[in-house]
Amino acid sequence: MAKLITGILLLAALIGGGWYLLREPDTDQTPTYSQAQVRRGDISDVVSATGTLSPINTVLVGSQVSGTIQHLYADFNDQVKQGQVIAQIDPAIFTAKRAEAQANLKSAEAARDKAWIDVLDTKREYDRQTGLLKKKLVAESVVDAARFASQAAKVEHQVKVASVAQTSAALEREQVNLDYTTIRAPIDGVVISRDVDVGQTVAASLQAPTLFTIANDLTRMQVEADVDEAFIGQVQEGQPVSFTVFAYPRRHFSGSVAQVRLQPKVEAGVVKYNCIIHVDNTDLALKPGMTATVSIEVAHRDKVLTVPNAALRYVPSWPQEELEQVRAGLKPGQSILWRLDGDTLTPLSVATGIIGEKVTEVSAPGLSDGSTIAVPQKREDAERKRRFGLSLF
Repeated sequence: MAKLITGILLLAALIGGGWYLLREPDTDQTPTYSQAQVRRGDISDVVSATGTLSPINTVLVGSQVSGTIQHLYADFNDQVKQGQVIAQIDPAIFTAKRAEAQANLKSAEAARDKAWIDVLDTKREYDRQTGLLKKKLVAESVVDAARFASQAAKVEHQVKVASVAQTSAALEREQVNLDYTTIRAPIDGVVISRDVDVGQTVAASLQAPTLFTIANDLTRMQVEADVDEAFIGQVQEGQPVSFTVFAYPRRHFSGSVAQVRLQPKVEAGVVKYNCIIHVDNTDLALKPGMTATVSIEVAHRDKVLTVPNAALRYVPSWPQEELEQVRAGLKPGQSILWRLDGDTLTPLSVATGIIGEKVTEVSAPGLSDGSTIAVPQKREDAERKRRFGLSLF
């Protein structure tokens, strides 16, 4: 019986001790904050966006005539020069059309020459009839008929001359179409895309088909980044930019804002604006189409006082009335920083500047590099004693 009573008392003691460790004390004198220091350093404000890499100057090489691809003289990644032949469309049909146009031109020229002979003949007849009229050997009606015939011959000759010009233009058109069967590179550059194969038929009746895509210079690239309308007002031409791509996660590339385009883009109800960022790609590490995670530096300060962003969010466990009195003295653009003088918290009104990813620029009289300030207590510190109590179960 004595052992049973002893066991019950021991169990009660353990339960009571566990309850004591786990209970929330009525007054907890443990500080509800952690400590941090004001530091002097550089700070930047950045606008983040995503974009796609592309060559600065890209030309889509198409065909103005329809036909079958007979030969290809360029392929992916080939270097080409302006005027270089890169493809050949079967020219047989266009050669035949040119020959037909040449024959039509010769026929028109022959008709023109015959009309000129008629002009000379009718003029001679008119002159002869005019001479006879002076001798009273023919009637005036005969002379009038000769004159009308002469004038009609001249008009007919003009028609034939126009016909020669028309057929000559048709010949030039057929020659141009024949020349279009030879596809030449319009610029110096690199072939980054080939969209046809030998034997494939291209149809240019409705829209010029794209045969090749040529980039002028891959050592100079651009990023087309979409910036949210909430931040576009901070972005200006010439601002420095850094970005990363998935292919080189540990490498940071740099560039500068070259253009902020005015045309808005609406995606899922969000308005964005396209920013063009010029990038140096001398080592050709960047490829067209890569996705870039962009940081545009819109502001920068050197050697200013900075505090952790969390320090401006800390609120001590003071009575609400006292906190309201502290906040009442704030001016626009100011925040409260809680400075530590020993174990005493002192509110300090500070003017905030650039807000960075982890720290914020601050300034206030009496604030210096190394000053100790309060920041919200870390979760693991706040629950350290609770962990000890839970370990009993």
